[in-house]
Amino acid sequence: MTLSTEIQHCTECQQVPAPESMCSWADRAFSAVADRDAAVTIRIVDESEGTTLNETYRGGNGPTNVLSFTYSDNPHAPRDALGDVVICAPVVHREALSQNKTTDAHWAHMVVHGILHLCGFEHDRDQDARIMENLETEILSDLGFPAPYN
Repeated sequence: MTLSTEIQHCTECQQVPAPESMCSWADRAFSAVADRDAAVTIRIVDESEGTTLNETYRGGNGPTNVLSFTYSDNPHAPRDALGDVVICAPVVHREALSQNKTTDAHWAHMVVHGILHLCGFEHDRDQDARIMENLETEILSDLGFPAPYN
């Protein structure tokens, strides 16, 4: 199982991990749940783009930390295209500070969370949330990060 990851850095925010780190975190999440090759794009955005995407596609208000857009329903997408993970850098940075987490730990969580969404995991129902949170905790622990839900 190989995950090809493209990083698109589209923000002025300086608190963004190295692309190699994000690729490593994405690979670990993908390999934990997938049994095929795939390609993903991780797009790092500012609050303006994050707000537009959240409001347009998710009905949210303002920017959010991470959004996932799967290609599974797009017949024109390349066969191995899994989807896009969009991470709003300023939001993630603020959340890390307010939650007393290291920036890398919170970024790793957002990457893992986004990849799991692309692989079909959800957290709308309590049972699904427990499954997804346990998997995130296991993956992040394997990467050397503390549990994200403490």
